[in-house]
Amino acid sequence: MAMNKTLFLFFFFFCLLVVTVPMAKAQLGGIGGLLGLIRIQGTVFCSLNGNVTSLTNVTSSTPVFPNAQVQLQCGPENIVVSTTSTNLSGAFSMILDPLQFLLSTLVSDCRLSVTTPLSVCNATLPSVGGLLSSPLKLVGNTVTGLLSIINLAPLGFGLN
Repeated sequence: MAMNKTLFLFFFFFCLLVVTVPMAKAQLGGIGGLLGLIRIQGTVFCSLNGNVTSLTNVTSSTPVFPNAQVQLQCGPENIVVSTTSTNLSGAFSMILDPLQFLLSTLVSDCRLSVTTPLSVCNATLPSVGGLLSSPLKLVGNTVTGLLSIINLAPLGFGLN
């Protein structure tokens, strides 16, 4: 009787393992667990340079830019390879597959572009004539178990 119970538990856990491993592989894109992901995140502020404005010895609050469309554009033709929107706190995040993008290419040849006009968040700012854009910088890596995440952020937005 004890042998049957042990045999049953062995086959139960074996079947569970057989079902779980392919599901994990499918979610990670095959070898995604070995390579990880690329995450681009940051905050867009409602200012002429898209960054926090500060004056010497003065504390000012720069409002964030909610619901702004942020695009990742690459190459001389500014090909859009990913798009997201900022949340109510002005924050955005993009996840990229490292099998499709080289880190060196992202940092050297891609930029973030805010395509929503500045006048949407503040009527005194220009509605035409330029958009906020920023090159990317490497912030670091985050490792969670077998998953490695390369973190990128905007270097600093500017009006183009």
